[in-house]
Amino acid sequence: MKRIGFIGLGIMGKPMSQNLLKAGYQLTVYNRSRPAVDSLVQAGAKAASSPKEVAQDSDVVITIVTDTPDVEQVILGKNGVLEGARKGLVVIDMSTISPKVTRRVSAELGKVGAAMLDAPVSGGDKGAREATLTIMVGGPEDVFNDCLPILQAMGKTVTRMGDSGAGQLTKLANQILVVGNMIGVCECLVFAKKAGLDQKKVIESLSAGAASSWSLINLGPRAVDGDYAPGFKVKLLQKDLKLVLASANELGVALPGSGMGHQLYNALEAAGRGEDGTQALITIFEELAGLR
Repeated sequence: MKRIGFIGLGIMGKPMSQNLLKAGYQLTVYNRSRPAVDSLVQAGAKAASSPKEVAQDSDVVITIVTDTPDVEQVILGKNGVLEGARKGLVVIDMSTISPKVTRRVSAELGKVGAAMLDAPVSGGDKGAREATLTIMVGGPEDVFNDCLPILQAMGKTVTRMGDSGAGQLTKLANQILVVGNMIGVCECLVFAKKAGLDQKKVIESLSAGAASSWSLINLGPRAVDGDYAPGFKVKLLQKDLKLVLASANELGVALPGSGMGHQLYNALEAAGRGEDGTQALITIFEELAGLR
């Protein structure tokens, strides 16, 4: 069984790495802050002092960090994965980052005989905990097939979308739907409240019909209850939407809905809500409706 290295033990990375341990993989972990590392060491993982050390101790290195510069740092930077890479090493980046940078990082790893898959995920903290993530993968088909059991230990739906960068582009398409669905859920629930309807019953009723969505079922009740704890943070969705709009500009594609969503979340960030979950968007619509 392959030795796995895991870099990035946040809301998503920690439960994903725990699922790899449960699947029986030997795991070496690295994170900038220590508590998550200590927790995984207690569960059977080995701690590394740098991404370079993770690479030296692994057959497959998984990274899931915040943003494009973070991926560049942990893979290409000083004491990064590239410094510990060798022929046959596979790097699976499960962050959501620039497709352009993904291809550049893949090319740099290729110079030393290492391969890379871009494999961003959807499904939030719940999917990470329950190993039901949707995983969209770009990269060589033979490498994908070889690593499929590893990905299946963390996700329920794993699909190779094409060559390097295709996974990231698919994730950006996913985020277009995420922001559109979240706007629809918030408008629906604020309309229902203003009309005097029981919002929980509205969710129950609509979840069984054509208007149903993951956001309605999973985030609607939390929005109604005023529970804004993050499954996915506002500031991270904003990061993704910037990538969406940049790619759309390159492709010459008009995305007015995504642009509006980005501006609405700008208002939420301006109110100091960047660390909240994306369902906190309902507060903006509540204010516009005079409900706050």
